[in-house]
Amino acid sequence: MAVVISMNEKTLHLLEFAAIRAEVAARSVSEEAAEMISGELPRLDRGEVESLKALVEAAHKLLAAFGSDNQASLPAVGCFFPKLDVEGMMLETGEVYAVGIFIERGELLRQWLSKPLPGETGETPLAKAAREIPECAEIAAGIFKIIDRDGNFRDLPALREIRKRIKSLQRDIETAGQRYAKNEDTRRMLQSEIPSQRDGRMVIAVKANFRGRIRGIVHEVSASGQTVFVEPEEVVEKNNELLIENRKLDAEMRRILRELTADIASRRDVLRSFHRGIIFLETIRARARYGFEKKGIFARCPCSASGGRESSGGKLALKQARHPLLGDAAVPLDLSMDGDIRTVIITGPNTGGKTVALKTLGLLAMMNQFALALPAAEGTILPVFSSFFADIGDEQSLSQSLSTFSAHITNIAAILSMADSRSLVLLDELGSGTDPEEGSAIAMAILDSFIEKQSRLIVTTHHGILKNYGWTQEGVENASMEFDSRTLSPTYRIIMGIPGESRAVDIAARNGLPADLVARARGYLDEERSDVSALIAGLKEKRRELDEAEQATSMEEKRLADQRREADLRELRLRQKELHLRRDGAGSLNRLLGESRKTLENLVREIKEGELTREKTLKVKEFLAGLEASVNAEEAAIKSTLEKESGEQSAARSKQHTPKGETAAALKPGQEVLAGERQRRGRILKLDKKATAGKAAQWLVEIGSLKMRFSEQELLPLPSSGKNAPPSVTLWAADLAPAAPAAFEVSLRGMRLADALQALGRQLDAAVLGGLNQFAVVHGKGDGILCNGVHEFLKNDPRVADYRFSRPELGGFGRTEVVLK
Repeated sequence: MAVVISMNEKTLHLLEFAAIRAEVAARSVSEEAAEMISGELPRLDRGEVESLKALVEAAHKLLAAFGSDNQASLPAVGCFFPKLDVEGMMLETGEVYAVGIFIERGELLRQWLSKPLPGETGETPLAKAAREIPECAEIAAGIFKIIDRDGNFRDLPALREIRKRIKSLQRDIETAGQRYAKNEDTRRMLQSEIPSQRDGRMVIAVKANFRGRIRGIVHEVSASGQTVFVEPEEVVEKNNELLIENRKLDAEMRRILRELTADIASRRDVLRSFHRGIIFLETIRARARYGFEKKGIFARCPCSASGGRESSGGKLALKQARHPLLGDAAVPLDLSMDGDIRTVIITGPNTGGKTVALKTLGLLAMMNQFALALPAAEGTILPVFSSFFADIGDEQSLSQSLSTFSAHITNIAAILSMADSRSLVLLDELGSGTDPEEGSAIAMAILDSFIEKQSRLIVTTHHGILKNYGWTQEGVENASMEFDSRTLSPTYRIIMGIPGESRAVDIAARNGLPADLVARARGYLDEERSDVSALIAGLKEKRRELDEAEQATSMEEKRLADQRREADLRELRLRQKELHLRRDGAGSLNRLLGESRKTLENLVREIKEGELTREKTLKVKEFLAGLEASVNAEEAAIKSTLEKESGEQSAARSKQHTPKGETAAALKPGQEVLAGERQRRGRILKLDKKATAGKAAQWLVEIGSLKMRFSEQELLPLPSSGKNAPPSVTLWAADLAPAAPAAFEVSLRGMRLADALQALGRQLDAAVLGGLNQFAVVHGKGDGILCNGVHEFLKNDPRVADYRFSRPELGGFGRTEVVLK
């Protein structure tokens, strides 16, 4: 895991990378992993950065999907490996216990990191890395056969007899000691009735004046001389036996530990690999935990024009980026550099946030190459840099006879000697600390050198001549820190493409400089000011106007989109109403035809059974006339209702079909038309003169195999080819099938994705029409194709307000709940 870093300690200190690294290490549950994190630096190889980020991002997704990992602490066991390398060495009981606990908890960590992500198929890079770590469960099983979960020896057969004899001796010695306390003659001789221990042997506390009355070995005398600790003669032999048995127990335990150590040592290479892999996974988990708690995102790496070769080229973009050490006080900033922009010159007022912007960019770039999620918004793009250099702040030194200017130049000279095309260079207040004219000349020469090296360079300055340099040099862009002239305070926002003013006089006035001095300063400034400040002010005003216009346009587009959605919804409701009316009308006609058919059958039967008389002929004619009148009445009723419900909508459709500024084409035989309320496509056969007599013009139209009459107002001419008809014609001419009512739960399991999405669309239509605000979609888990497709469909549907997986007891990841607006 060793990484060669071209990075000086000064840059790390200036950008406060150590503070971020310490926060990450604090989230580790292993001292060894925390120590490993504290010794790491940002990776410089693009492949290493992307591989490490892929692992951390996978762990970050696990935290987002499953919440807390509840990982217990991992004991430090790396220091035990030198003992295992020496034959005959023995691990102590606590050390063996630590090895067993490390293996068990390491296995739990490996299992948690190997979990599959919901809705995703295939093995993640993190799961693959966990799988490649060797198994050590047998070593842990062997340890816990001998050591219990509290870290003590189990009741093994080899120890059982020894422990039994020890307990028996301890009882005998305790009984002997209690006899002195129970005996009336000897109890008055004791300072304490409770026996005590001296060097592992039982003694009793005897008053000094009775020392000769109790025979035994004196082990100790109290400091006052009033108490003598005596080992009675009758327990001396018992104490000796107890000491011997304890030595036997200790020797047997050491024998067992030596054998257990030898067994562990025989597999030390596997254990060492397991230890190294688990500690590495713990560093990944700690990084992911940091990003998850900070609600960060992972920056994307731009595709370099070199076909994937190492490069810091490509776009650099920060979106709503915040300095991670400023907490809630951080102001989000945006910064963008296209691939052909290698240098940005930031100007603006003092205390405007220029230095914070430099530090934010540098620190986030380091964090990105340390595989951390960044406190920024999606769309943040950061290349991989080979080195980081910064010259920030005032580093004058009296001891080294360095002025502010000398200190800056010394640092920049060192940076120039090391920077290359893959370096990120951050220079604060370039050219300051000396004569402005000479400082500007030196600053431009330095910029020329870095541009020749093609380093990625961000510079802050107050020199006005460098603003002109930014306009005239290729690959260089000006930027400024925004200043609110109404409140005379900075907004800390970066404006790309426009240089800024220092606003020193305004800031001086705001910070308490006397008003007469401020007025005098403005007078001097007005006498010598060039047109540059006026130009900058004009550009900023134009930029503000453009922002306001863009915001107004966005709001208008949103308003029009809302109106369009409302209009579409009204149109859908009208079509639904039209369908219901037609269905009801068809039912009435069917009933009429059924009754008429029975009457006609009776008439036919009467004609067949008898002679054809004039009465029968008149009866048939009367029946046909009545039938025609009934049909015309039903048709008129349906038509009247439809015209009442959708008159305005029909007018809108007619306007849509007829291009603006044109009138409907003249009707003639052979003309393609859309006929009737249902706008069926047909062809005019001829003008029906008989039906037209005394009425509005009636045309005979062929629709499929049917020939029907329509008035001129019911016909809509189409272009001769029929291919350029508006798309809505097909929509309105289509036959409408009865719509199914909305369901509280729709099941898509077993469907192909396309069929499932069509069914889901129909459900959404029905839910909107039926006023159903919430329903559930059952899609199952499977390979996640149907689940992902449903979520993508819901994400893009403007009618959907929210969607989420159901609770586990309701279906979990196999069921999605949908909430409509």
